[in-house]
Amino acid sequence: MTDPAPMLRMSGICKQFPGVQALQKASLEVSPGEVHVLLGENGAGKSTLMKVLCGQYGADDGTISFAGRTIAPESPIEAERLGLVMIHQELNLIPGLTAAENIFLGHEPTRGGLIRGDTMRTISADLLQRIRCEVDPDQTVARLSVAEQQLVEIARALKEEARLLVMDEPTAALADHETEALFDVIRGLAREGVPVIYISHRMREIFAIGDRVTVMRDGHTVGTREVQKTDVGELIQLMVGRTINEQIAKREIEIGKPVLLVDGLTREGVLSPISLSVGAGEILGVAGLMGSGRTELARAIFGADPVDGGTISVGGTTLPGNDPAASIAAGLGFLTEDRKQQGLVLQMTVGENMTLTNLDDFSRRGFLDLAKEREQAGDLAERLHIRASSLDQEAINLSGGNQQKVVLARWLAAGCRVMLFDEPTRGIDVGAKAEIYELIGELVERGVAVVLISSEMPELLGLADRVAVMHEGTMQGVLNRTEACQERIMELALG
Repeated sequence: MTDPAPMLRMSGICKQFPGVQALQKASLEVSPGEVHVLLGENGAGKSTLMKVLCGQYGADDGTISFAGRTIAPESPIEAERLGLVMIHQELNLIPGLTAAENIFLGHEPTRGGLIRGDTMRTISADLLQRIRCEVDPDQTVARLSVAEQQLVEIARALKEEARLLVMDEPTAALADHETEALFDVIRGLAREGVPVIYISHRMREIFAIGDRVTVMRDGHTVGTREVQKTDVGELIQLMVGRTINEQIAKREIEIGKPVLLVDGLTREGVLSPISLSVGAGEILGVAGLMGSGRTELARAIFGADPVDGGTISVGGTTLPGNDPAASIAAGLGFLTEDRKQQGLVLQMTVGENMTLTNLDDFSRRGFLDLAKEREQAGDLAERLHIRASSLDQEAINLSGGNQQKVVLARWLAAGCRVMLFDEPTRGIDVGAKAEIYELIGELVERGVAVVLISSEMPELLGLADRVAVMHEGTMQGVLNRTEACQERIMELALG
């Protein structure tokens, strides 16, 4: 039996941005009913190639053939008409609209010139139920978590009845049971003959859902493999051009006196009384399912959200609460889950974003020493291997992983005593993950206390000295390294 002819063939695709050759004769072939994984480090060109396919960017050179005809979509709307639908890594929803309104945006059902809200709600509820999402279709997106917003994006794509579906890191903010529900949807689409291009950095997902995998590096396509005939080592070597040990090396640090103390922190309907301490050089992992209150806890500690009671102190200084500036001044840093909305000023340059929290270090009589500021930004960019055309490149034009590194560089420059990391490796490739783990190790060696929120169980078990487990805003228990295992953590996380 011969293999089916490719439903999609992209050949010789080139794309250049100011100062950056994003794609260099990239190619991709996808068969009907195939789940085709697209793999590569951040900045390898994966998302750019898919944005060319789906009409967001125009190619400088190359050809695209889809379902037997040559195409060159000039806009996402034109691509959707052809049946090409993409779920982007960075969420693309309107916060002030409801889930149903976002799902139907631009395609609202009408009768007599009036929008049929009841029809939108009914169909949206069915789509959300299909992916086991309990979001109310009438809930505004601004009130949803990042994971819930991601599920709304997936529901919107399903509504379009795609002939080919592109998913760019769709599970980055999803819990394990939500990921399995999504995989069921993907398998169902594949059985119906709809190919899915799946971009992911999570190796276990590649082997759980993929049929074939194409690896990109530096804008080039470097190889395609059948998933069942390859292994993690080969894929990593193709991605980075070198072998990387995926094992997380835990640095054994002598833990010092408590630097962060939280006592009886409460917020009605969100957080029950929570108390914790983190010592100098200690990593406290925080585990829990979506909606458990992990992010809310970090935001409350940092002062980004108000609280109803409790105290927070850093290095003996009691924080006033609901005052991020005072938290930063006391030596508390916060790498947020949503880098795009909360972590970066996207229209500012890479260098400017890196130094935002410590401008006083470069000020002299009310004026910035721009040369000194640029020198530090350059050192940080080199240290974190940030891929940018220059320090003057706008942050909005970086890949997701490099955006995350810029935010991390900012807090490294601030010299924090306590760091709150909320999903620090979300959407980060395996090479960059190893670098971030090294940086976290350097921080604790310097005596920094770290709170690490992560949905990646190997990350928590590999890095944390203790793991605190949350369920519905309550701290269910704290496990030391000898007690912590996946089964025990999940038991506590489920309440």
